[in-house]
Amino acid sequence: MIDRSIPVTDDELHAYVDGQLPADRVAAVEAWLASHPDDMARVATWRAQAEAIRARYASVADEPVPSRFNLETLASADRSWRRMAAVAAAVAFIVGGAGGWFAHAGYDRARGATPGGYDTFTADAMKAYRLYAVEVRHPVEVPASDAQHLVDWLSKRVGYPLSAPDLNAAGLKLVGGRLLPGPTGPAAFFMYENAAGERYTLYCGKSTAPDTSLRYREGNRASAVYWKSDEVAYVVSGQSDGEKLRNVATIAYEQIDRRPPRG
Repeated sequence: MIDRSIPVTDDELHAYVDGQLPADRVAAVEAWLASHPDDMARVATWRAQAEAIRARYASVADEPVPSRFNLETLASADRSWRRMAAVAAAVAFIVGGAGGWFAHAGYDRARGATPGGYDTFTADAMKAYRLYAVEVRHPVEVPASDAQHLVDWLSKRVGYPLSAPDLNAAGLKLVGGRLLPGPTGPAAFFMYENAAGERYTLYCGKSTAPDTSLRYREGNRASAVYWKSDEVAYVVSGQSDGEKLRNVATIAYEQIDRRPPRG
């Protein structure tokens, strides 16, 4: 009989995805997921991301552990037990559950609604996407043909040096952009489009929320990936295809995050 009296925790959901859940809790967790679609969606997202990372880095797991990480060598050199534990954890991360852990840490499902926090910021970005992505004649104020003016203008209005990431690797070309009101002040809005006419947007503005890595939020007609770096929050929005959206957001994130912080 399934014990339904014990609530299912986030730790158990992570363990379930990683195949580390105790056998006596598997049935209870699966029953919970069957009646909680939000948690089922979270689990599906984590699992897909873990599989993608494992597929990309599978060869790394088969590589021999570098000699500098050999625990016997470290012990004979009288390393502290803290360093040995850290090295052991690093080795276990590389050859073991790196995919699942990174998926959970890198792409968490957005929660919380603090003023200027990622939930409010992401909600505004998704509204802007739904409003302008369907526009045929006036999707942007400034076209991509005047991209440098667009970036300079939006940077000045937002109060931070922005850039329009190159998303050619995802098959996307810059359409242009516009200035929008945001939850904490002016927000910049860049629109991209692929050959099939699918559109993705990058919404960004200054924020006092804590810095964070990529956070995924799923919606009915649009989904989004949020992150905060230095003084600015960013949201990439697109159709509810999680894999494509995460790929676009990762390309944008890697370009933006390489910039040195201002000042």
